[in-house]
Amino acid sequence: MTMSRARKSSPSGPEADAALKTDATTSIVGYRLRRAQLSVFQKFIAVFEELKLRPADYSVLVLIDDNPGRKQTEIAEVLGIKRANFVTLVHGLEQRGLVERIPSLEDKRANALHLTTAGQNFLRLAKSRHRALEDEIVTQLGGTEARALLLALLDRLI
Repeated sequence: MTMSRARKSSPSGPEADAALKTDATTSIVGYRLRRAQLSVFQKFIAVFEELKLRPADYSVLVLIDDNPGRKQTEIAEVLGIKRANFVTLVHGLEQRGLVERIPSLEDKRANALHLTTAGQNFLRLAKSRHRALEDEIVTQLGGTEARALLLALLDRLI
């Protein structure tokens, strides 16, 4: 590549000093939602890195804890996770000794999900870390009223 070509591809003079124009994207609701989600997920991943816990894993563990014995399909549907992906996710949690699948009494073709004792202990630790993370995010939002408003606004989109 010649030097003149390289210069043409990078701005110089007044253009180099001007800020990048971003209004066309940053004013889009979906763009801002995605950026906010990425920010929250990055914080989550940093807090839970030591526990090797992803946001989807945490949600599954919480739902199983709150709804022991529910079918895999029910939990997957509530979270909007495709069946094949959910089976893989549960298998990973099962391999870690956190979840067990027991054939459903009502439907022998389905599996009922339960936390193991190790899973209950693990979730107790994860919930305490998550509370601290949630408190940090609520503070960043401006308090509990701002949190409630944000959740109400998001519910309109769901």
